[in-house]
Parts: sequence; structure tokens; C-alpha cells
Amino acid sequence: MANVLDQSEIDALVEAMGGDADALLAGGAGQGGEAADSGRDVYDYDFRRPERVSKDQMRALEGLHENFARNFGASISSFLRSIVEVTVAGVEQLTYSEFIYSLPNPTCFNLLKTEPLKGQVCLEISPLIIYPIIDRLLGGASEDLYVPQRALTDIELRLVRQILDRALAALTDTWSALTPIRFELTETESNPHLVQIVAPTETVVIVGFEIKSGNRTGTMSFCIPFAVIEPIINQLGTQSWLTHETQLEGDAVQQTLLSNVRLAKVGLRAFLGETTMTLGQLMGLQVGDVIRTDKRTGHELILQVEGRSKFACRLGRCRGHRAILLTRQAKPDELL
Repeated sequence: MANVLDQSEIDALVEAMGGDADALLAGGAGQGGEAADSGRDVYDYDFRRPERVSKDQMRALEGLHENFARNFGASISSFLRSIVEVTVAGVEQLTYSEFIYSLPNPTCFNLLKTEPLKGQVCLEISPLIIYPIIDRLLGGASEDLYVPQRALTDIELRLVRQILDRALAALTDTWSALTPIRFELTETESNPHLVQIVAPTETVVIVGFEIKSGNRTGTMSFCIPFAVIEPIINQLGTQSWLTHETQLEGDAVQQTLLSNVRLAKVGLRAFLGETTMTLGQLMGLQVGDVIRTDKRTGHELILQVEGRSKFACRLGRCRGHRAILLTRQAKPDELL
């Protein structure tokens, strides 16, 4: 073979790399040497479980769903008329088969479609918390509730749907800050092993939540296949997400301030003119007396809003009532 290097060529390459062959081999194997001491970190990589979402993107997903947890917790707290705490327990990457085998059977396993993104996501709610919520909706106290090991009945599914509707509304509102999206429930299943939305070896991102209501605690898992978020994965950078979130918060605050200011009541005063007189003249005024001012009858009046000169106006009548007609903006230092 013409492309095989002889020993002299190998030695020349090693020397150009700045070391000898034994040191490079030892460093490459992670056993020390110059290459191992060069500051490079060596990590184990499992090709069966590739990490397709970076750490920054995982942190962005965690921050995104912390907002969802707050909104969802507030929504179901007002619906149940009881304090419900929802917190993010963790975000991790798994294969779809690992996620499915980690779930209890039976459970409340819900399939969601994500318009306009392609594919489906899963929202699983543990029976440990879903049955106490159902008991609360039916008027129970959930203190000594027995959690049955069975699938939800049709009546229970209708009650759970009210919780899911609030969860989907909170998800849609939270994800809309990142990209226009709408979550809709397509199917509810009790046995997660019967649902195959992606290949068993496909990478999925699992967002785990802890739900606490009174003395009852349970979990909720949100499974997002990588194929679903792949078109928008670049938008999950921490910096871009924080910037976008801050801009949205600033716009929301501005709109709230404007709506509140529009309803605020302010006091208006139009000044006919100014004059000076002695206290004796003031005490001697009678009905019918004329007070002379320095302003001529044809001159404009000054309209003040909360003590500040804002407009010039003219006095008149409208539909039988005294009225003023605004003619221009007044100068801040304009004389009354």
C-alpha cells in the first residue's frame, strides 16, 4: 500500500506534534502524559443516548417551564379554591423507551398535538395527585383518600379534562413567548406502553414537575421529542430567550400602565384671568359687582390639568352648557 507511513515519517509527525509517540498514546487513552496535562477534559459519551440538546438549551427549557409552573399553579389553585404548588423538579434527556418504562401503569397519559410544529408531545400526571384532585372536585377533603390502581372512568376523565384545559392554556401562553404554538389534547390513555409517538431509541426531553396540594404530593412529566423542537432549537439559546422574555415583560408592563392611566380621573381648570384687590375690596363685594381683569375679552384662556398649563382655549356654550374649545397647546410658562 503506497499510503502506509514508515517509521521515520511517523517520528517526524510525532515530533511536529510536540511530543513522543508513547506520551501521545498515553494521553489519548486518558492515562496521563503531555496530552492529558494540556488542559483538555475527557468525557464518557454514550452513543446509545446522544445528548442532542445543549446545556444552555436545557437551561432555557427549564426557565420556560418555571414560568409555566407558576401560571398553572395559580390557575388550578383558583379553580380548586385550594392552594396548589407546582414546581419544576428537573429537566433531562432520555430515550423514549426509558421514559415510558419509568412511568407507573396505569396512569393519566395524555397525547398533545403542537400546531404548527409537527409531531406529538406527552403530558403524564401521576395517579398519586390526580385522584386527590378528582376527590377535591367532588367535594372530598382528600385526607384519607385511597388511590386505586385502575384506569380513570369516563366521569373522572371529564373532571380531569378541566385540569388539562388549564394546563394546555398555560403551556400555550408560555410557549407563545418563544414561538407561535397551540397545544391541543388528542387522546388520553391509561397504559403508557400502548402509546408509541416516536421510535424507542429517539431522544426526548423530559421536564419533571412536582405538584403539591395539601398533604398530597405527586408528579407530572412533560415529554418533548427532539424531532418536535428541532425546527426551533436555535431559539432556545439562553441569551436570546432572556432578551425576548424581558422585551415581552416590558411590553406587557407598558400596556398595563397605559390601560390604568386611561381610566385615571384628572382635574381641569380654565382661568378667565388674574387681578389683585385689597382685602377690604374683597369683603365689600356685592352681587352684581364687576371685577376687572388684565385679560381682554377676545384673548384665549389657559386650561390647567392637575395644576399644569396644558392648553389654550376659548369660552363658549354647547347644548345649553358652559363649554371650552381647545385651540392649541399652551406653553409651560405661559401667563394665565
